[in-house]
Amino acid sequence: MVGGHQPQSTGGASCTGTMMNILNIDAENRVVLNVGGIRHETYKATLKKIPATRLSRLTEALANYDPVLNEYFFDRHPGVFAQVLNYYRTGKLHYPTDVCGPLFEEELEFWGLDANQVEPCCWMTYTQHRDTQETLAVLDRLDLDTEKPSDEEMARKFGFEEAFFQGRLTWWQRFKPQLWSMFDEPYSSNAAKIIGIVSVFFICVSILSFCLKTHPNMRVPIIKNITVNTSHNTTAWVLDKTQTNAHEAFFYVECLCNAWFTFEILVRFIASPNKCEFVKASVNIIDYIATLSFYIDLILQKFASHLENADILEFFSIIRIMRLFKLTRHSSGLKILMQTFRASAKELTLLVFFLVLGIVIFASLVYYAERIQANPHNDFNSIPLGLWWALVTMTTVGYGDMAPKTYVGMFVGALCALAGVLTIALPVPVIVSNFAMYYSHTQARAKLPKKRRRVLPVEQPRGPRLLGPGQPPQQQINQPGCGSGGTGVGGGLPPNVAGAPVNTTGVPAVNRRMNAIKSNHPKDGAAPKVVGVAMTLNPNGVGVKAEPVMSTGVGGVSGPRKQSATKT
Repeated sequence: MVGGHQPQSTGGASCTGTMMNILNIDAENRVVLNVGGIRHETYKATLKKIPATRLSRLTEALANYDPVLNEYFFDRHPGVFAQVLNYYRTGKLHYPTDVCGPLFEEELEFWGLDANQVEPCCWMTYTQHRDTQETLAVLDRLDLDTEKPSDEEMARKFGFEEAFFQGRLTWWQRFKPQLWSMFDEPYSSNAAKIIGIVSVFFICVSILSFCLKTHPNMRVPIIKNITVNTSHNTTAWVLDKTQTNAHEAFFYVECLCNAWFTFEILVRFIASPNKCEFVKASVNIIDYIATLSFYIDLILQKFASHLENADILEFFSIIRIMRLFKLTRHSSGLKILMQTFRASAKELTLLVFFLVLGIVIFASLVYYAERIQANPHNDFNSIPLGLWWALVTMTTVGYGDMAPKTYVGMFVGALCALAGVLTIALPVPVIVSNFAMYYSHTQARAKLPKKRRRVLPVEQPRGPRLLGPGQPPQQQINQPGCGSGGTGVGGGLPPNVAGAPVNTTGVPAVNRRMNAIKSNHPKDGAAPKVVGVAMTLNPNGVGVKAEPVMSTGVGGVSGPRKQSATKT
């Protein structure tokens, strides 16, 4: 019976050895990653799936490898790393919704991954931060800040930064930023607010004068005495009203307003930090074209008033009403509204395209629909007349000057009205959402603190490393300042210090994430000094026991204190 059972025992031992070998091989193929305090365990082959990345080049020679815990430590965001590791496992990169987009991009850049590999299901959520960054960049260009900038910022804006720090600013360099702030930034000071109020007053008076001088009661007729011959061979004279001119008071009002506008634009041009940008600004273009039109109008009235149809020259004075856009410098809401239309240019173009398409189609349909039946009162004598009707109908205005009379024409009219409502209503939510986005970001930006707490870019300290298993410890410790008795094998050191694992620098190796040993050191000159740390590994190979080795200051080294720190 004993001989019969011996082969089974040998077979069981070999099976157990095979299982142990398999387990050992499996353990060697696994790697532990400690990211932000959270340990992740995976296979090395998994990290090789995406080459040329940080995780695919892990070796034990890296500084962040811990031979005691047999793991790699990375002080990075653990939540993002969970998705990064899942990308290695499944080949699909998903975006975590609990982190900000720039943080996610920064983490992917650290791990050596491409942010464009995000799955389509997460792409819309992931790219929202890019839209937000573009919106904030647009708001920065709009210059919506109402707080007064510092002297350093003004010096940097005008190119006087070097002279400002050296204290060599001239009187013009000091006065020029103040002059620019008074005329271009209405909220920078009380004087700037007063000048802003005066500017708005002249704009309103100029627009009001431009409108009122066209009223019949505000115009003065020009009467000529005309002599005529009667049938009785006598002469008689009659009074004839040839034309009407605006009251003379409007001329003096416009002269006063344009004198202020001329003075304002000259001062702003002289004090501007960048002349080219000032000339190319859209609001400034409207300003000096409107001001120039006043002087051109004066010249034409003096030298071309005798020409026929000279009244048509007054049409160019309508440019002055564009001065209303100057109010955008004094209202952030108008700036946001203008930016909304600029950002919604694609949607507005799409709206006009479909509107023109519908106008042409329904104008042609209603023209032929009104000719199918007998219709003596047909208003649609041509397709161009139908274009006007289709435009009025699709925009839901409906003047009623033209209307279909036949049943087929009425059906076409109903389709035209419905198509107009749908065509106009579709792009409107996009425009409204753009305005709400800019306005909400502006309100949130106004509540943000202007000064943020400064975070210093301090590099993380790296302590000495423990030697890996199988490496012979050095038997000599070269510690500066320990005296002659602090060197050699033993050399006054306890046995556990002499045989402790040390690194190449001669300092006993200490676990770099072990809690610091706190000792009460007296501040007098005779206080003992710590010259080393005695390290003792627990039987399980994980715990570390550290005991400080003290120097007596006379060339010898005392034994370890009765104080230790144990980390598991």
